[in-house]
Amino acid sequence: MADLNTTWERELVEQFSGLTAATDETAADVSFESSDLNTGLLHLSDEVLVLIMRYLEPMSLLRLGSTCSILFRVCSCNSLWTIHFQDSFGVSLSHTDARCPVTSKTAFRLVFMWRSLFRNIHCNRALQEKLFVEIPLAPHRYWIQWLVLEESVPLPSVTLPCEDVENLWGITRDLFQDKIQEKTEDCETLKFEWRELYHLTLKHHSSLTLVFQHVLNQHQNNDHSELESMYHQYIQCRFQWLFTYWLFRQPAPYNKQLRSIFLQWKKHSKSKVATWGETLCDVRYLASLHPITSDYWRGRLARGDESLGIQTVENYFSMCKSLVAWILGRDWGRLKRRKIYKDTLEGVYLLLRREMQEKVIEHERFWQVAKVQMTRVCTLEETAVNYVNWKMIETLPYYKLYLISGNSVYLNHVQGFLRRKRLIRDWIYLEENTWARQLLPEHLYTLLEFDTKISQESLHGDSPTAQLSRLMWLYLNSGQEMYLQAVKGMVLECAHASLSHLGTLAAFELLVA
Repeated sequence: MADLNTTWERELVEQFSGLTAATDETAADVSFESSDLNTGLLHLSDEVLVLIMRYLEPMSLLRLGSTCSILFRVCSCNSLWTIHFQDSFGVSLSHTDARCPVTSKTAFRLVFMWRSLFRNIHCNRALQEKLFVEIPLAPHRYWIQWLVLEESVPLPSVTLPCEDVENLWGITRDLFQDKIQEKTEDCETLKFEWRELYHLTLKHHSSLTLVFQHVLNQHQNNDHSELESMYHQYIQCRFQWLFTYWLFRQPAPYNKQLRSIFLQWKKHSKSKVATWGETLCDVRYLASLHPITSDYWRGRLARGDESLGIQTVENYFSMCKSLVAWILGRDWGRLKRRKIYKDTLEGVYLLLRREMQEKVIEHERFWQVAKVQMTRVCTLEETAVNYVNWKMIETLPYYKLYLISGNSVYLNHVQGFLRRKRLIRDWIYLEENTWARQLLPEHLYTLLEFDTKISQESLHGDSPTAQLSRLMWLYLNSGQEMYLQAVKGMVLECAHASLSHLGTLAAFELLVA
């Protein structure tokens, strides 16, 4: 049992923080020593430590207990885990009562693992196989002992010997005497609905607390290695399981709508999407198509709570559906519709990213932010004047800053960028620079064109292209005249270099002739 406790704690701690247990020598890291009194956390009495630790949630309590043997002992105090058991499961355990056979920490560990698995049984194939494999017979006795705690069990009615019902649920035969009298033969085997058994159990034990104590007593001598193994698998795969179920197991009408919205105006591999919902479908690839689903896949939503995180994902795509309907109702061209949708979603994600990491975001919140972002995107489109300019400014830092803040100063920066881009283009097309245009290498001349986007990748390196890109980028984003003169000087220098090179080649050809 001690090994099971340690393994479970390590997995649960790693789930939330990636923290590994330290040796006793690391106790100094949490002692918070005073420079004057040389007194730290470990110098406090157990009673004071317990009072402090009452303010910690279960995962924080486990993290603190994993630092050294002293804090492990204090963090295992029954009074602390009794409180957490009450808060998590609505049941108050009394360990002065002989009917409760295990410590509060052990009780919390076992019930927490079971409830974590059971609440997501719809997407947990491993647990489904354990519970459904014996149908129409009952599941294995070990799993029935856990199902006693659940009012709603997704299994068909079960036929059991009366003796098993009495032992497993802890109820007396007189509670189901009516069923026995109704049977004409084989009165020792009866058919029950799971909900019916739950209510009979609650009636007999008179309280939910006593039901929990009965179940824990039943499990006192059981081997829980299989439960622990399934919980470990669940911890490793819970986000992938729940996302896959949500994406592919929706009701028929909504399933098609979800696929359409999920791929709406989104560049994707047709070959990978062709296997949508099939066994060989690359679900990881589908999750990578959207920043929010990519975050969920990595456990970054709602503080790593898979159930709350998938609610946020569902609300997000519900907002996407509303947004698509609104955009399609406008008299816009295909390219404009696609770009407004794409930029609006990008703005929504940027604005709510931190909030999504902490809690569930409801549809209304998503929709309110989306409307604001769409207004700002339309303002940026008007500022750009045309689609070519609009595509060119989308990589500017000012573009995203305006989406997030709505501050008009960033619009002025965007306008200045376009104005300076036009100024460079007009300069190279002056009649006096005709010779430079003709002599300038193609890769440099292209940079001077108005509709050429300067990518971040092109700014690195020592090549002439990289050097000119950096000078242009500095001028376009700062507006300082010194950078414009540097751009002109480099362009003319490169043109002269090309002219000299051509002259050398001509002289060489004459010499050869």
